[in-house]
Amino acid sequence: MATTQIAVIVLLGLLVATNIHITEAQIGVCYGMMGNNLPSHSEVIQLYKSRNIGRLRLYDPNHGALNALRGSNIEVILGLPNVDVKHIASGMEHARWWVQKNVKDFWPAVKIKYIAVGNEISPVTGTSYLTSFQVPALVNIYKAIGEAGLGNDIKVSTSVDMTLIGTSYPPSQGSFRNDVRWFTDPIVGFLRDTRAPLLVNIYPYFSYSGNPGQISLPYALFTAPNVVVQDGSRQYRNLFDAMLDSVYAAMERTGGGSVGIVVSESGWPSAGAFGATTDNAATYLRNLIQHAKEGSPRKPGPIETYIFAMFDENNKNPELEKHFGLFSPNKQPKYNLNFGVSERVWDISAETNSTTSSLISEM
Repeated sequence: MATTQIAVIVLLGLLVATNIHITEAQIGVCYGMMGNNLPSHSEVIQLYKSRNIGRLRLYDPNHGALNALRGSNIEVILGLPNVDVKHIASGMEHARWWVQKNVKDFWPAVKIKYIAVGNEISPVTGTSYLTSFQVPALVNIYKAIGEAGLGNDIKVSTSVDMTLIGTSYPPSQGSFRNDVRWFTDPIVGFLRDTRAPLLVNIYPYFSYSGNPGQISLPYALFTAPNVVVQDGSRQYRNLFDAMLDSVYAAMERTGGGSVGIVVSESGWPSAGAFGATTDNAATYLRNLIQHAKEGSPRKPGPIETYIFAMFDENNKNPELEKHFGLFSPNKQPKYNLNFGVSERVWDISAETNSTTSSLISEM
């Protein structure tokens, strides 16, 4: 009897430890739907659960997906899409309606953690026509969330990309472009005042593929054997950290030193363009999952990070955009990955080829 009791206690202890480990896992996966051959919402959420993926980014309030998420315990970044930003900015009544229909009607069965008001809206891209509506939309959704009694549970932010950064090297000198400060400064101020993080899409792949003569593949893939960038007392062995810390530095320069960052997208394509191979993608993703536990030189500690994306999406363009998935549409894994929460390792479905590259500084 005593032996049985001891065995039960040990088993319970292991289960508790496992649950803690799952809770501490920093990785989520973006659920994009731009494909005509994807599994049903319920199948997708079951796949998240079976793979112990505890966080999910949703780009719009798709009610099929939100219903499938009920009771799943998966934390969600809920997107308010760009097409709705102007409407939400135009009046509180629209923000209240949006929050009621897409948040309150699903809370608390769906664990919405953040609302991303717009994605990659920028004065220097094709979304510039939305820039004047960004902050008013943020404010209105923030107020509506507060009125709904969810202000302590759900943070309101927006997702930006690296085109807003003017200086990124060295990371300590990171700063926003001078011609976008009128846009970024109020966003950073809003996030500082509401104690919400900035959501940032960080893709070392695009920096590497756009400048392979100056940025080495190992530096982009987390495999550099030595320090590549010495920035004062901080040492950088990978481009992801350098990009992340340049955004931290940029925010500090605009009064946002207390604002955290959630990496709302990061990934590597497996085909369709220069450097886009299954081997490179597998290496990047495997190392990103591990690195998210560690933090950057400027901000040590776990980095909440969302991999882009769950599936290859065949309706996206250009070609490389079709190949960011962790899974094929038939739910078969493309890579040998482990999210660090179980002994299950995903089977890889394609042979990998070794890739060598000389190490070149980002300079």
